[in-house]
Amino acid sequence: MTPLACAPVAIFLFMAFWDLPVALVPARLAGWRRVAMRGARYPTLVRARGVVPGAVVVVDAGALRRLCAYEGPQYELRRLAVGTARGKSVAGVWIARAATKLPW
Repeated sequence: MTPLACAPVAIFLFMAFWDLPVALVPARLAGWRRVAMRGARYPTLVRARGVVPGAVVVVDAGALRRLCAYEGPQYELRRLAVGTARGKSVAGVWIARAATKLPW
């Protein structure tokens, strides 16, 4: 998993991290759908019609390293366009290759 160029960096979260002690900006990822991941209790995303609700958080280099370690090698950090109330921006999104077709 390769971190994005430099921190601070915007990261799109699509799980229930709403209790983090950081500023979260509500966001949506269009053209993707949340699905179950093979052999895991966690979701991933696949390109599909739909919108994934989530939030964007800006993290520093230390937090980015910890998040990369937490997500593990099964996820790849990609730069994708996300929508917020202020318009579109680019954020890092973790995507795993082991996607199923089962909705999460």
